[in-house]
Amino acid sequence: MILIIDFGSQTTHLIARRIQEEGVKTKIVLPDEALKNIEELQPSGIILSGGPSSVYSTDGLLIDKKIFKKNIPILGICYGLQLMSQLLGGKVDPGTKKEYGPATFDINQKEKNILFQTIPQQTFGVWMSHFDEVIEPPAGFIVTGSTPTVKIASFEDQKRKFYGIQFHPEVHHTEFGDVILFNFLKVCKEKTKVERKLDKVLKSRINDQSIKNMVLKLKEQIGSQKAICALSGGIDSAVAAALTYRAIGDNLTCFYVDTGLMRMGETEQIKKTFNEKVKLPLKVIYAENEFLKALKGITDPEQKRKIIGELFIRIFEREALRMAQGKPSKGKPILIQGTIYPDVIESKGTKHAQTIKTHHNVGGIPSAHTFTIIEPLREYYKDEVREIAKMLNFPPEMIWRHIFPGPGLAVRIIGEVTKEKLEILKKADAIVIEEIKKAGLYEDIWMAFAVLAGIKTTGVGGDERKYGETIAIRAIESKDTMTAEWVRLPYDLLAKISNRIVTEVFEVTRVVYDITTKPPATMEWE
Repeated sequence: MILIIDFGSQTTHLIARRIQEEGVKTKIVLPDEALKNIEELQPSGIILSGGPSSVYSTDGLLIDKKIFKKNIPILGICYGLQLMSQLLGGKVDPGTKKEYGPATFDINQKEKNILFQTIPQQTFGVWMSHFDEVIEPPAGFIVTGSTPTVKIASFEDQKRKFYGIQFHPEVHHTEFGDVILFNFLKVCKEKTKVERKLDKVLKSRINDQSIKNMVLKLKEQIGSQKAICALSGGIDSAVAAALTYRAIGDNLTCFYVDTGLMRMGETEQIKKTFNEKVKLPLKVIYAENEFLKALKGITDPEQKRKIIGELFIRIFEREALRMAQGKPSKGKPILIQGTIYPDVIESKGTKHAQTIKTHHNVGGIPSAHTFTIIEPLREYYKDEVREIAKMLNFPPEMIWRHIFPGPGLAVRIIGEVTKEKLEILKKADAIVIEEIKKAGLYEDIWMAFAVLAGIKTTGVGGDERKYGETIAIRAIESKDTMTAEWVRLPYDLLAKISNRIVTEVFEVTRVVYDITTKPPATMEWE
């Protein structure tokens, strides 16, 4: 078993997932619980996660130095490397340049180090997210790799089996990250489940038995009670509903709330998909006026998310009361949600993590509500949810439908949300998706969308001055939403999209393309 000490990284859970995919058990613990767990569990290896702290912060997270005397292999990732260096006598300084996103890593003395010796090339792409850096390794360590901006991007002490890397091997965008973790498991003498394959599909978490277990767990949680499911029209809530329907049948009622914040034609498309293809009973609640009234004058994105989350809950409470029709209930009404793990992480999912943004179905839910909330997908990632959807025979157009945020277009409009702004954005967004589909690129892109940027710029129309809105286009590729790279759309396609938007959407005078990775940006603008 591998013990992972969590210092608040957004990707700690992803480290555990990568290890589990190799058939090796893991346990995530907090720093102040680490020594006790090590002594009780006797893990074969320890991983120190990344995190938002600095080793120089007054509230920086530490571990007991006795951990380094337990004769157990240790891998430090990002903050974990810096902490290992600091505690063992090395030197860490605030970096001269922040490094977020892709970087080029160069291996030193490849044949002599453990983590990289099976990687077939000397230089490869990695994913960074740090500011501090190690400037001098502890005694006994050799430097095993660098980037153009970080001289000590990895080190190791072969005698004590201590290893440190400044980048994140657990994220999809680090090349050979799985090889690095695999090599560490070999040092720990862990037997992996399958022979090494660099491009393997999920093997350990998603299968017929795991789906049966999810359904069985839902049966146990819900029993003979009735439940309602909040359907957004996306794959997460649909899969959550399908699993619950298998568990309790007609005791489940699915609601879809038309908030007015949806994409063009979305409600009709969702009704057709669920009634004809997914075969789930669906009730539509039209609540556009309620949402626009609640959002009037609100510009702060966190406020938007929380207002939307609270209003969703109040609407579902109202519907649950109607369903009960005054009959006594055995307990709190049950609400099924399609929350997935990245939602939890960005909403401060662990003790030492920072809140990146509040997801309407996690931190946006008011503390005072009448529901027992069940989230069957809370521990899973988007690619895993799609794998489950395939096994449940969902139609391909639903499985590969681009991600859409729970708060809808409210978080794609910078500033106050109004009906007029929504109409502008809906038209622009429809053009983006239509042209990407025409180009045959839709299923190759994780998500693509338009943003009403909240910036007015000068333009020309009919030889007259125009002062209009700016539309930003974002297209990204990802695997599990924890990291993302912007898509290099063909220039001709971008030109066609831009020309159509400024021609067909009168209020728009300028179109820009977002070329930012995650990190430092998030998927959505708000």
